Order: sequence, then C-alpha cells, then structure tokens
Amino acid sequence: MNAFLLGNFQPTRVFVVSFLLDFTIRIFVNPRYAPSLIVGQWFVRRQQPEYVGAPQKRFAWSIGFVLALAMLYLVVLNNVIGPINMLVCALCLMLLFFETAFGICIGCKLYNLLNKEQAQLCPGGVCDLPPGQRPSASLAQTLIVVAFVLTIAAVAQWVYSTAPPRQSPIPQATAPAADIDPAQAERCKVPEFAKALGHEEKWKLHNHCK
Repeated sequence: MNAFLLGNFQPTRVFVVSFLLDFTIRIFVNPRYAPSLIVGQWFVRRQQPEYVGAPQKRFAWSIGFVLALAMLYLVVLNNVIGPINMLVCALCLMLLFFETAFGICIGCKLYNLLNKEQAQLCPGGVCDLPPGQRPSASLAQTLIVVAFVLTIAAVAQWVYSTAPPRQSPIPQATAPAADIDPAQAERCKVPEFAKALGHEEKWKLHNHCK
C-alpha cells in the first residue's frame, strides 16, 4: 500500500530481499533454519503440531521462490516499477491468505495436477477426506448468503448516496512554468497499457513524474 499510494518502493525492495533469503533457506538448506518458520514455531509453541507432506510444501515454496527471484530482478536490481509489481505482490498475498485463512494450499493443488504421486498429509486432512464426507452448503444456507450480499449491496448504495459532498481543495497560486527537459518529458510519457488500465496517475506517481 505504501508503494501503491505514495510511490515509495523502498520498503518493498527490503521485503523482497528478506522474502527471497527466507525461501532460499527453506528450499536449499533446511526449513528448520528459515527465520520466518522459526518465529512461527515459537508463536505456536503451545499448540500441537499439524504435520504436512514435505513434497507438496517444497513445491509450493518453489513457487514463492520463483516469484521472489523475479521481483528481485525487477524491483531491486533494475528498479522497475508499475502494475506488474502489484500483481506479483497480490498473487503472493492470495496464496498466503488462502492457506492461513482457509487451510487451502493452492501450491499443493498444483502439485497434484503436475505429479502422478498425489499429495499426502494436507492441511486440515483434506487429502484423506472422502468426497462423500465433505460438508456442502444446503439450499437454505445458499439463500442466506445471497440475501446477505444483496442486503449489504443495498446498504452500501444508501451509504454512498447519503455521503456529504466533498469540498474542492483551495486552489493554490501556480508557479511559473519551468523549461521542460525533453529527456524528462520522454521518460514521463505514460505508456498505453497504463492508460488502458486507468493507471495513468498512479504510473506518474510511481515513476516520480508530475
């Protein structure tokens, strides 16, 4: 959010390096020595461990390693900024959120698609649960969810329609126009993909253009 709203990518660069180092230790050294796993193990030290299969986890970690390696090349080494960074970060957050919130390991599902030997010891025991024993939503539950979404949509429409009008900012005295550097003007020329995404102003912010 700091990078997206303020155009400050420095915290992102630091995080990419730490992310890559952690996943490098997980895959090529030993997960027992990965800093994030050490901290996580300490937080849940009073809980009974739930072990999962190593092959699918290593495969899932490899996905994170590849994404971190790409971000290192783009963001840290070449200072490339733009929507591609946001998409990679959003993908990482989605993978992490699905596993932490729902116990769904998307990397493990990809592992099953690409390997003849299916994953075992999955989070929540989903690999060992027969299809017939998996709970499913009833018609009444589905209707409740639909009614809830429609109610919230109606509330949102009412809230936005009754919001007080925003005050326009006080105009400031404009400074005399300075001579525009042709090289700077060419560098700050908004590419077509940013215009197509409606990302023109953010592109200028991220590239420090006015």
